[in-house]
Amino acid sequence: MKFIEGGVTAAQGFSASGVHAGIRKNKTKKDLALIFSDCDCSAAAVYTQNKVKGAPLTVTEKHIKDGKARAIICNSGNANTCAEDGEKIAETCCQIVAENNGIKKEDVIVASTGVIGQKLLIEPFEKGIPLATKALSKDGGKDAAEAIMTTDTFAKEYAVEFNALGKVCKIGGIAKGSGMICPNMATLLVFITTDISISSEMLQKAISEDVKKSFNMVCVDGDTSTNDMLCILANGKAENQTVISDGADFKEFCKALSEVTMKLCKMIASDGEGATKLIECTVKGAKDDESANKMVKSVISSSLFKAAMFGADANWGRVLCAAGYSGAEADFKKAEVEFFSEAGNIVVCKNGAGLDFDEELAKKILSEKEITVTVTLKDGNGSATGWGCDLTYDYVRINGDYRT
Repeated sequence: MKFIEGGVTAAQGFSASGVHAGIRKNKTKKDLALIFSDCDCSAAAVYTQNKVKGAPLTVTEKHIKDGKARAIICNSGNANTCAEDGEKIAETCCQIVAENNGIKKEDVIVASTGVIGQKLLIEPFEKGIPLATKALSKDGGKDAAEAIMTTDTFAKEYAVEFNALGKVCKIGGIAKGSGMICPNMATLLVFITTDISISSEMLQKAISEDVKKSFNMVCVDGDTSTNDMLCILANGKAENQTVISDGADFKEFCKALSEVTMKLCKMIASDGEGATKLIECTVKGAKDDESANKMVKSVISSSLFKAAMFGADANWGRVLCAAGYSGAEADFKKAEVEFFSEAGNIVVCKNGAGLDFDEELAKKILSEKEITVTVTLKDGNGSATGWGCDLTYDYVRINGDYRT
């Protein structure tokens, strides 16, 4: 397996584009992304667990019920959630994509991100979709990644090459997410493409399992969005024997998928609104994986812990506090807490009690851009890892006037 360029256009048969359609007032920002396959694809998706859902999710779920799709259209600047005629707008967008690309409306996945509760007009799509169709290219992955950004500070894309039954296959993805991110799948918008030949059933199985250890383990601010979606298209251009069951080739695909999703997860966490640091939390020695998951999510979601990381304060008590209220059973009297970064590592708690440690070294370790906190227990073999960021003054500034 190796890294390759291209994001969602790395795989054979995929093109993409990103244009300004007029949904966002700033004319210098792209606000409409189109991803297209030159042949039919197996399709699968996972969606937010928020009970308030954006209209695009309802439409997409209906469109890919047959496990097929060929195009993805996504706008930024307006979430099309709690909006008048939201589903009608989403369906009309799919129809315009279909007419401009010679495909069926039902083969279009639609997504939106931005402000909730604002009316979305169809006129920008009537103008923008033909522009996006004309701009489709093999080099358009970065443009698409930029077009789906809201408060993100950089475009997020990644791709790898792997083998299945002796055939070279490629998989790549783009993602957006900076705020309103909590581990409760899907936590953001993610679009993945691959040229492996695989059934939609196995594709669904792969992403449903993958998100448990990837996107469900990311937290920026504890808010689960109404528009979260991860969707994946597989067009079979690699010409491998179609993956229709568990086996070595399915495992290779899942490894490649994990490589892409994990990389995108870290990009998302590091680019949290106002964030200055990427925080990785690992819990090991837990009673079971589920217990470890609960503790990790609790720690990376803790505002007090996140604030301490912003101040480079080795306030390890906030780590155990968050793990303790997670609902997971553990013997915290045997817990150990350790901080790592490029500047070194330091154990700050052992057997559930504080140690005398070098505060200056701890501050140096926690002043780096990437920090790892590890909680080691002695309850079993359960383990989990998750990603978050620090909580800064800028988070409040960004969200104080997000709508206006």
